[in-house]
Amino acid sequence: MRQYELILIVQPDLDEEATAGVLDRVKNMITDNGGEIVKTEVWGSKSLAYEIRDFREGYYVYMDVAFKPEFGTELKQSLRYLEPIIRYMLTKKED
Repeated sequence: MRQYELILIVQPDLDEEATAGVLDRVKNMITDNGGEIVKTEVWGSKSLAYEIRDFREGYYVYMDVAFKPEFGTELKQSLRYLEPIIRYMLTKKED
């Protein structure tokens, strides 16, 4: 398995329960495909550099994850279609 950093920007207008539900869906996507969540940090609401889909703020979440490289494309495709996620960034960690 390869180590990755995943940063999510979730819509800021969701309540705590809905935000937790979105994060659970992402975590389940990873673990259901043989990956693991190493660490999760909630960075909270921050201003965006520019407006994205009428939002000026976003709720940031950082995750250290590990999964097989071939799952990366599938994960990115799935994240693209999760409506509450405004943006995401998946990068490979250097060994």
